[in-house]
Amino acid sequence: MTTLKLTHNVFTLDNRQLIPAGTVVSDDIVEELISTHESPSAKSFPFLKHSSIRDNALLFFSQPSYNTIFSNTKRTEAVLDLMEQVNVPYPILETMNYFKLNDFYTYRHFIMVFALSTLLAQDLFEDHKDIKKEVVAGPTHDLGKLCVPLNILKKTDPLTRSERLFLEHHAIAGYVLLSYYLGDSKNLSAIVARDHHERKDASGYPCGVPLKDRMVEIVVVSDVYDALLSPRPYRKISYENRTALDEITTMAEKGKLSWEMVQALVAANRKDRPHYSECTVSLEKRGTPPPDNVYGIIVDE
Repeated sequence: MTTLKLTHNVFTLDNRQLIPAGTVVSDDIVEELISTHESPSAKSFPFLKHSSIRDNALLFFSQPSYNTIFSNTKRTEAVLDLMEQVNVPYPILETMNYFKLNDFYTYRHFIMVFALSTLLAQDLFEDHKDIKKEVVAGPTHDLGKLCVPLNILKKTDPLTRSERLFLEHHAIAGYVLLSYYLGDSKNLSAIVARDHHERKDASGYPCGVPLKDRMVEIVVVSDVYDALLSPRPYRKISYENRTALDEITTMAEKGKLSWEMVQALVAANRKDRPHYSECTVSLEKRGTPPPDNVYGIIVDE
C-alpha cells in the first residue's frame, strides 16, 4: 500500500480513537491496530436484515431512475438474494443507524451503491462463486464518512480547501476502520473503502494510483452514478438520468473509467437488457447538468 499521512483522526462511532492525525498509515501500523482488536468479526449479522434496510432498499428501487434498472422482478430478486448473503460486523450496522438518523443521504447511498454494484457484478462476473465473494465489498464503501463532521457532509455552500481535505479523509478512514473491524487489511471491503475515489488514469485520491481491481471499479461507477442521481446538499436538484450517463461516459472518454463499466451501466438502464458487451454507448451528450451545482468548487478560507 502507498503510505499516507492522516490529515485527521480515525475514530469509532463511540469516539474511541484508533489512529491519530499525523500518523503515516503503513502496513505495519494497520497490522498493529488489528492486533489490538480482541475479536474482529466475532459478531457479524446479515446486512439486509438489519432494521428496515431491506424495506428501504425496495422503496429506493421504486424511485426514478432505479425503477427502470430494477423493473425486472426475477433480476431484482437475484440481487436481493446475493445481498442477503452478506454479513457485516455489528459496529457497521450501528454506523448505518447513525447515518439514517443524522445524514439520510449517506444512509441511502450505502444501500443503493451496494445494490447497483451487486447487479453490475452479476453482469460483469461470469462465475457466480466470484460474485458471492466480491459483492461483500458493497455495503461499506463510505464507512469512513463517520470520521467527517456532519456540518461538512451536509454543507450547502462550496467547501473550503481544508473542508475538502477533511471530506477526502473518509477514504483512508474507511480503510482503517474496516481493516480493524474485519481483522484483515487485505479484505476487499477495506480495499474498496480506500480506493473507491481512485481512477484508471491515477487522477483520484487518496493515493493517486490507477484502478486495477474490477470489483473496485464496479463500486466506483455505482458510487458516481448514485451520487449524480441523488439529492445532495450542494445542488437544488439531481441530475436527470440521461445527463448522469453522459457524465459517466465523459469519464470513460477521459480514461478515468473503463468502457465495459459504462457499457454495463447503460445496458442496465435499457428495457431490453442487452448483454453489456453488445451495448453501444452513444457519445452524443444530450443532457443538461442541473443549475447551481457547487460540487468541486473550492473557496478561500
